[in-house]
Amino acid sequence: MTPGVEDTDFLLLYRELRGLAEGYLRRERPDHTLQATALVHETWERLERSGSGGFQDRHHFLATAARVMRRILVDYARSRRAAKRGGGRARVRVDVHDLAASQGTDPDAYLVALDEALVRLDRVDHRAARLVELRFFAGLSMEEAAGVLDVSPATAHRDWAFARTWLHREITRHGES
Repeated sequence: MTPGVEDTDFLLLYRELRGLAEGYLRRERPDHTLQATALVHETWERLERSGSGGFQDRHHFLATAARVMRRILVDYARSRRAAKRGGGRARVRVDVHDLAASQGTDPDAYLVALDEALVRLDRVDHRAARLVELRFFAGLSMEEAAGVLDVSPATAHRDWAFARTWLHREITRHGES
């Protein structure tokens, strides 16, 4: 059992993580081989192995789980890209929560580009990077994410607008080079 998670909460949190994973994977290409159950189990195992504990509340748990899920998905995308380099797969457009158009690249490449851009955004504006993680990977509403970040919804909306514009610019710029 993950530290800080009571037995009675386990099933609810597991179901919520599974719903997040299913929602995320629905936006992936149709032939994606990672399954929601595997993603949730790997996320849960990594949380347990890391000793992350003492979650303050549901939002804190989901924020931490979102970060872990992001690492798993990006690692998976990187390994798939490495395995298929030189392959002649058709390119597929992907809609990634209105953050940016895919620029004609495949979903794995876009997810890796998004992750790299998020790392750069974190150096520029840590709160905006966390907001993207909470919204995109944890599936929190703007109000929920604002609560986790301890900012007003208006501030969260401003950060979201900035992050979307900044990420789009970065992904486009690095995709062209």
